[in-house]
Amino acid sequence: MPDAEALRPIQGEITEPSSLHEQAAAALVIAGALVAVADRRVAAVEREEVTRFIRERGLAPHVSEARLAAMFDELAERLEQPDFANVVIDTLRPVSDLPLAAHLIDISERVAAADEDVHPHEVQAIKLLRLLTLVLPRSKPVSRVTPRGEGRLASGA
Repeated sequence: MPDAEALRPIQGEITEPSSLHEQAAAALVIAGALVAVADRRVAAVEREEVTRFIRERGLAPHVSEARLAAMFDELAERLEQPDFANVVIDTLRPVSDLPLAAHLIDISERVAAADEDVHPHEVQAIKLLRLLTLVLPRSKPVSRVTPRGEGRLASGA
């Protein structure tokens, strides 16, 4: 099983496509995990729904199903800590420029319905995700060093 350090989202510049897939997967998983822990009962069917949703839509093709399940378990555990809001924001921020908002809401709704009992706290978690997808700060441009050592924005501006 991967260590906890490997499960944390990577901050900063994305240098490999697999890192982008990992970050997108973490964002989707955190949305499902947030709803799963909202009613204080994380069911296996909720984790299965998260992995099924991501697989069916091909949203993180380079991330294995076993990795998704491990990521779900780790993030669900972290969401039970007092700093859960920071965990959610820190996981969503690196991919805030990607068009994942609709998928985040869809996955959260599917997880809420997975155990056939939509708890009022799960509804609140979905509302929180909707709000976060509207107001989450966008990723900051990453500076790169030119041959003369001058910092420039990655966009070349």
